[in-house]
Amino acid sequence: MYVVVAKWVAREGEEGAVEQILRENAAATRLEPGCRTFAVSRSTEVPRTYVLYEEYDDEAAFAAHRTSEHFKRYVLDDAVNRLEGRSATFYESID
Repeated sequence: MYVVVAKWVAREGEEGAVEQILRENAAATRLEPGCRTFAVSRSTEVPRTYVLYEEYDDEAAFAAHRTSEHFKRYVLDDAVNRLEGRSATFYESID
């Protein structure tokens, strides 16, 4: 299994829009073949910070996710402009 842990930090005042984007993108992503889990959490200490926990069958399924229409629409065309920063770390399941 291929695991992605992403961190997004919304620009001041963009939290509501970013949360809506995350909800819509998560719902669409969960329907993708190869997506096992897509969970989004907001920090209780820094409310503009979000963590995305994603599990895919393999790296190819994640690559397909990144070329999906909803990823382009929600993330690349909208969310990126509302973020102060974003990063991702990639893992392989060992069990």
